[in-house]
Amino acid sequence: METLRQYLNSLDPLAQAAYAKRCGTTIGYLRKALSIKQNFDGALVRLLWDHSRGEVSRHELRPDIWTLPEHDIWPEVAQQRTAA
Repeated sequence: METLRQYLNSLDPLAQAAYAKRCGTTIGYLRKALSIKQNFDGALVRLLWDHSRGEVSRHELRPDIWTLPEHDIWPEVAQQRTAA
């Protein structure tokens, strides 16, 4: 969760709100979730990663997702599994 916290802190308040909106949530929700160390939904994690241009770590937010069959959320996992 530290990469998300750092990314948000690098933005001014208006940019934080815009980032959260692009991810389909609010800055209030993100801040509260960070404070209580809430587990984010995999789809939201993907959006947080996408809209931060990779600065927010998907693996840090949901390390368990790599072992789940979430191919539509993590398409590169499906590619890695089929290549193995």
